[in-house]
Amino acid sequence: MARPVSELRAAARRRLPRLLFDYIDGGSYDEITLRRNVDDLKAIALRQRVMTDISGLSMATTLFGQEMSMPLALAPVGFAGMYARRGEVQAARAAQAAQVPFCLSTLSICGLEEVVGGSGAPVWFQLYMVRDRGFCKNLIERAKAAGCPVLLLTVDLPIAGARYRDLRSGMSGPTGMKGACMRAWQGATHPRWLWNVQLRGGPHRFGNIPPEVIGEAGLGAFAGWIKNNFDPTVTWKDLEWVRSHWDGPIVIKGLLDPVDARDALAAGADGIVVSNHGGRQLDGVLSGIAALPAILDEVGGRVPVLMDGGVRSGLDVLRVLATGAQGCLVGKAWAYALGAGGGQGVSEMLATFKAELEVAMSLTGCTDLNKAGRDLLAL
Repeated sequence: MARPVSELRAAARRRLPRLLFDYIDGGSYDEITLRRNVDDLKAIALRQRVMTDISGLSMATTLFGQEMSMPLALAPVGFAGMYARRGEVQAARAAQAAQVPFCLSTLSICGLEEVVGGSGAPVWFQLYMVRDRGFCKNLIERAKAAGCPVLLLTVDLPIAGARYRDLRSGMSGPTGMKGACMRAWQGATHPRWLWNVQLRGGPHRFGNIPPEVIGEAGLGAFAGWIKNNFDPTVTWKDLEWVRSHWDGPIVIKGLLDPVDARDALAAGADGIVVSNHGGRQLDGVLSGIAALPAILDEVGGRVPVLMDGGVRSGLDVLRVLATGAQGCLVGKAWAYALGAGGGQGVSEMLATFKAELEVAMSLTGCTDLNKAGRDLLAL
């Protein structure tokens, strides 16, 4: 039976150790933006229409040359291989079966080659700019060799936001014996996760980052590696450097301001994702859906604009499209689903989104998502 994302979230909370669930579920500071992402989408009223021939609904679209069953992609999510055994592979398989793109995080547990080989299809690849340009170049070359069709350059993490849930849960604190005992207890009190993921799901290290880069401490070195290696000097000029090594579409993820959208286009971006990093960076900023209209006006249809943040249902997908975006990324929803039921959970979530989207299209009289617009909104 299909379960909405709220039920998958509850199941993930029961199944996963607290530090992993809170890493998925949480945001930065007081989590104001995290809540805005969800609440602002829910507040958008759709315009119900009747007596419309809905016998030929079409959800299919094409983005960056890739045919998709619906205008939705699974967003990059770090640590996903800790939510289920070889989690990124399972999620990529589910996305491939549903004919939607899967975007692999730089900070994935499963390496790029394993995910592509295990899912049987190329994936989008997400890149962070770090100080070591040789490391970045190597990742880009690996993505090219793996046949990745899109490079998603995330630009809103020159420094990590203060995520207090992670400090309390044990993900990034406390250190020493206290932290080690806290994490061990969480694993021991979740025996199904302990057996299936911790004991049988290794290796547990960042698959895209060699040990000599991050250090032998592996996952334990995560916070320090972020602090010491993410590049606070990066500017739009660095997009030229990325372009010199990458031939395909470069999509910029992490924009909320139309001035930044203008600069991204001037620097050669092939697409934009309006995003506040799932409410995990600067708290108190606009939700993705609130920031979307101004960026759409600035872009003026020159490149595709997608949005992420707060998308929890097929109705939300239609709200995003009706506001003017060409598609959306879904992050927390598929992470909950993976934590709740592995790849089968992700397949269930995607099927639920599709069924919800079909109902929403039918009752708004929208027969083709490529033609969805603001006439679907009860303004």
